Amino acid sequence: MPAVNLDTSDATELTELLRFVHDWLAIDAARLGESLSTFVGGRAYDIVELRADLARFTFLLGGSDGEGVFAHEPE
Repeated sequence: MPAVNLDTSDATELTELLRFVHDWLAIDAARLGESLSTFVGGRAYDIVELRADLARFTFLLGGSDGEGVFAHEPE
C-alpha cells in the first residue's frame, strides 16, 4: 500500500471529526442503530462496531491514547 502523508493540522481536524461522530452515536444509539441497520441492510455491522472503528481510526491518527480501541467500551 502506498504511503499517505497528512499534514498535522489536517490529522487533528480529522480526529476531532471522528471523535464528534463517535460521541454523537453514543447519545442516541437506539435510533441511530436502527438507521445504520437500514443503511447497511442488516445487523451484521452495528453501532458498537462503528464506534470501535472510529476509535481505532482516531488512535491510528495519533488523536487518542487507544482507550476503547482494544476492547469495546460498555454502552
